[in-house]
Amino acid sequence: MKEVLTQTVEVLQRGGIILYPTDTVWGIGCDATNAEAVARVLELKQRSEAKGLIVLVDTSARIDRYVDDVPDIAYDLIDLATSPLTVVFDRGKNLASNLLPADGSVAIRVVQHEFCRRLVERLGRPLVSTSANVAGGATPRVLAEVDERIVRGVDMVVPEQFHCPVSSRPSGVVAVQRGGVVRVIRE
Repeated sequence: MKEVLTQTVEVLQRGGIILYPTDTVWGIGCDATNAEAVARVLELKQRSEAKGLIVLVDTSARIDRYVDDVPDIAYDLIDLATSPLTVVFDRGKNLASNLLPADGSVAIRVVQHEFCRRLVERLGRPLVSTSANVAGGATPRVLAEVDERIVRGVDMVVPEQFHCPVSSRPSGVVAVQRGGVVRVIRE
């Protein structure tokens, strides 16, 4: 794993994009602070900037680096989650501007997948995580389901041997607003 992690970090540090297994489904990723890399991901997915992208961090302690105001309830939700949970916060910061939707919110997940967690930790920055499909296409749960256009469009495909999902479906999504108001977006 160490050699693949090193190689993957080098690709990401050069502004590359990767196809990789997450704690849920196969994803396309890049350094979430690199606007050019984010633009490549959006182009590959044929996705509008207006929707925003999910960001992975390795620990909940890093969330406040990328969120303007983190309500305490968010930490409780993350700690109590029994499956992957993405939390949408009102205002992101220190991220590529084209990663955030027009309202400035940011969707963050503390990754539970060992390879991804180590990757984010070694990169030292958050990682974009968006399903490895062209916009509107089926979400790939295994590498064989990934559209060939996606495979050809990335700079590196992480070996399938690191695919050990915590869940075989996309993460749950909740929005946590200032004042601690919680809204379920996807179960």
